[in-house]
Amino acid sequence: MIVCLCHRISDRDIQVAVKSGTASFDELQDDLRVATACGCCRDSALEVFSACACSGASSGAAPAASACH
Repeated sequence: MIVCLCHRISDRDIQVAVKSGTASFDELQDDLRVATACGCCRDSALEVFSACACSGASSGAAPAASACH
């Protein structure tokens, strides 16, 4: 699903970033520019990022695609 319309960032893009080591939402914004234009997607993007980061931290491995939704 597309999370950020302005920059065409999907939930899968966020998942890949987390798997690649993106450790904070600020870093995600720097890397993908998500939630940096109009800002309407900030809450959704943060929710997807948090779900991916938490599922990866709790299992000690990268999150599965289904864990990020």
